[in-house]
Amino acid sequence: MELIKQIKQAEAQAKEIIDQAKAETANEDEQTATHRNQAFEQAQQQRKQKIEAAIVTAEQQAADQVTALKSHAQQQTQQLRDKAAAKIPAAVQKVMDYLGK
Repeated sequence: MELIKQIKQAEAQAKEIIDQAKAETANEDEQTATHRNQAFEQAQQQRKQKIEAAIVTAEQQAADQVTALKSHAQQQTQQLRDKAAAKIPAAVQKVMDYLGK
C-alpha cells in the first residue's frame, strides 16, 4: 500500500513538473514572440527614419542643383545677349549701307 501511495505521489509530482514546464515554455515562447515583434517594429521605424532622412537630403541636393543650373543658364543667357549686343551696331550699319546704295 505504501508503495502504491508513493508511486501515485511520484506520478502527481511528475505531472506537476510537466505542467509547470509547459507553462514556462509557453511563457518563454510568448516573451520571445513579443521581443521579436518589438525588434521588428523598431527595425521598421529605423528604416522609415532613414528613408525620410534620405528623402530630405535628396530634396536639398536637388534644390541646390536647380539653383546652380538656373545660375549657369542665366550666365549663359547674359553672355549670349552681350555677344549679340556687340554685333548689333555693325549689323545695323551693314543694313543701312545696303539700303543706301
